[in-house]
Amino acid sequence: MFCSPFSRAAFALAVLLAGPATQPAAAQTTATRAAAAHPAFTVRVVGQGRPVILIPGLTCPGAVWDETVARYQRQYQCHVVSLAGFGGVAAQQPVPAHLLQGVRDQLLAYVQAQKLTKPAVVGHSLGGFLALWMASTAPAALGPLEIVDALPFFSAIQNPATTAETARPMAEQMRQQVAQGRLTMAAERQQVAPLVSDTARLTQVARWGLASDPGTVAQAMYDMYTTDLRADVARIQQPVLVLSSWAGYKAYGATKESTRAIYTQQYAELPQARIELSEAGRHFLMYDDPQCFFAQTDAFLQQAAAAKR
Repeated sequence: MFCSPFSRAAFALAVLLAGPATQPAAAQTTATRAAAAHPAFTVRVVGQGRPVILIPGLTCPGAVWDETVARYQRQYQCHVVSLAGFGGVAAQQPVPAHLLQGVRDQLLAYVQAQKLTKPAVVGHSLGGFLALWMASTAPAALGPLEIVDALPFFSAIQNPATTAETARPMAEQMRQQVAQGRLTMAAERQQVAPLVSDTARLTQVARWGLASDPGTVAQAMYDMYTTDLRADVARIQQPVLVLSSWAGYKAYGATKESTRAIYTQQYAELPQARIELSEAGRHFLMYDDPQCFFAQTDAFLQQAAAAKR
């Protein structure tokens, strides 16, 4: 279940797939404690070093970050989030009326409980939106942010004058439609196809969509479409790297220039944000342009680490 940011049902799925990562016994214990304390998500902790929180997007579990974790676990302590109701993870019952706000608050509580000192946060799509919401709510709690193909207000992509209130009727209609039930595998694959090139990865993303709880997905989409963070991001004090793609949205009339204009406009209140566009990637930037994704992420995390010294 997804919608392209350049279509009426604009929303994005999530992140990156790779083989299973090895988890040390101590990290397993930490992950178990976090899961018990925070019903909105579980956390798997892998590696040693400065903390980095990895938040996936709509319908994807934390396993989407396995390839990223494999690259960084020797330098960083990776806190890999899996949101309840996505990709086969058990959903909260009943689904909270303010689902994403609850996730935001519990993630900030997790940072405090685990005594993480200004952790970097990497989020894709919905995960990027949550990272922005966390940082604008508690600017001093987090370190640098890497936002991958996400915006402060998805509903205003086509019309910048859109407000949370004017977006509500469309969002409510979408919530009702999505909550009715799952799509077929063929329909999931068809929707994912514009966002990822690799056939095997496309199939995995579609499977995660089928394994997700429709009520949770519907509420998450509604929350995204009725929450406008464009003014709130002015409170974010830390460096922000925004990575985006545009090639996958050509079918919706997007160009590199129009994509950059949308991102520049949406992040206008966050002047310290650096916006970088992939030339080859689609929405699943880590799949389609890993060279760009890892080069940008390597440099960003190294700069963040140097700034803390």
